[in-house]
Amino acid sequence: MKRPFSENPHATPSSLATPDEEMHQIQRGSDELLAQTGAVSNGSVMSPAPNHADNNNDAKKVKLDTKNPGAPSRVIHIRNIPNEVTEAEIVHLGIPFGKVTNVLVLKGKNQAFLEMSDEVSATTMVNYFTNCTAQLRGRAVYVQFSNHKELKTDQTHSNANPSAQAALQAAQALVNQTDTQGGPNTVLRVIVEHMIYPVTLDVLYQIFSRVGKVLKIVTFTKNNTFQALIQYPDVVTAQAAKMTLDGQNIYNACCTLRIEYSKLSNLNVKYNNDKSRDYTNPNLPTGDPALDSALAIGGAPGVLASPFAAMHGLSSPLTAAYGASPAGGMPFTGMPLAGVTPTAAALGAAGIRLPGQPSPNCVLLVSNLNEEMVTPDALFTLFGVYGDVQRVKILFNKKDNALVQMSEPHQTQLAISHLDKMKTWGKQIRVTLSKHQTVQLPKEGQPDAGLTKDYSNSPLHRFKKPGSKNYQNIYPPSATLHLSNIPPTVDEEQIKDAFAHAGASVKAFKFFPKDRKMALIQLGSVEEAIAALIKMHNFQLSDSSHLRVSFSKSTI
Repeated sequence: MKRPFSENPHATPSSLATPDEEMHQIQRGSDELLAQTGAVSNGSVMSPAPNHADNNNDAKKVKLDTKNPGAPSRVIHIRNIPNEVTEAEIVHLGIPFGKVTNVLVLKGKNQAFLEMSDEVSATTMVNYFTNCTAQLRGRAVYVQFSNHKELKTDQTHSNANPSAQAALQAAQALVNQTDTQGGPNTVLRVIVEHMIYPVTLDVLYQIFSRVGKVLKIVTFTKNNTFQALIQYPDVVTAQAAKMTLDGQNIYNACCTLRIEYSKLSNLNVKYNNDKSRDYTNPNLPTGDPALDSALAIGGAPGVLASPFAAMHGLSSPLTAAYGASPAGGMPFTGMPLAGVTPTAAALGAAGIRLPGQPSPNCVLLVSNLNEEMVTPDALFTLFGVYGDVQRVKILFNKKDNALVQMSEPHQTQLAISHLDKMKTWGKQIRVTLSKHQTVQLPKEGQPDAGLTKDYSNSPLHRFKKPGSKNYQNIYPPSATLHLSNIPPTVDEEQIKDAFAHAGASVKAFKFFPKDRKMALIQLGSVEEAIAALIKMHNFQLSDSSHLRVSFSKSTI
């Protein structure tokens, strides 16, 4: 512990500010770890720092029982805290050590008091931070026993204060959640949900390093969901990271962190590359980046005997313990937001155009099309499932080829991954990146025979809104279609008849039990479903309702 500090037992705190808006980091799970605007902050909570210049105008009284100074106490004194720190952040310091029963933040004095449920928890916390400096928002803070055995406050402050009360209640909810998920471990399993922007190993390292020293990281994709295993040096730091970061968003309204304890007690990383990293051993080889990152993990004795089995979904303690992962979207290129400074490689991956970099390509070449069936509108509808199509051009001299321009580079990757080699109108189409950077519109007066169309102002774009929920429901073509925007006047038979009239053979149909505006319809084959989606998306069901059609991950 650095220079001992003896608090004055008779001192009366002169300032206590608890703005409710500061509590949004703990009250909601929708906060951004990397805020879209604002200055970079180094702490574990990324809210903009409010102005506390008027704290002394809200001077409050607090009663502290005075006892023998320096003796163990369940009340902990924390000093040198940043002005903008919240009650939630103070509470998070204590959560890994036991139940927190009260909190008092004196922002004007850069001090705080934390009351634990018992002296054992408090002693564990003080002993831990004697050997490991605690940090809040990048600033070292000093943790020691208070001279007081109990934190007593009047009815207008501390645990009666709305923000402090919310922090304590949220902390208890987190503890209860941990109890149901199993005991703490040094290795965390992290799932990134709604991954609209790319999340790299370097981004995870920067976020999780804010809580404590990160030893190792392994990233992988399972069930189309980006996941990572992150190892800390001790259980306390891992628990603090879980409590602090679980449910937080890396970027604005997306890339949500879901964190649980891994069954692994140690990661034996074999390669240092963009998929895995052992920060304790920088001399590891890079390995083959084409290999799945599961091969980068050595077997943890008694836990993961076969990385190969884990990679291929075979039975292993790891896969058995984790079970099925929630479905997630593909990453897409977007501007990394303030609060993180990725490497040049990470910036390039995240869509920032660095000097000398070519502009990202948004144009697809679609070949082996059925010339008799293909139209610009048909391609707009099909490729529109995976992104907002801006322009379509069917080549005049080779009408089984077309160019499709998407609005974002990530959307081209989605379309390639889901539509390449998919049988459409009786032929297996090929979808690749085009050498063209844009689809040129015909010059005025130039004959085109309707083969080129501009859709930049189409009202049918699915992904116009940033962070659109439609990104969460992107699936490969399947025989089952998801229908929405069904008016109450239209029944099952009318819908089935409309699909049959479009040439589809309906095998099953089911309205959603709690929302009759949506339904699932199962057709005879994937190829049939593709053709039906092209024909039936935006089909007019009534004077004011047009059907919305997408591929479903479910079956009936």
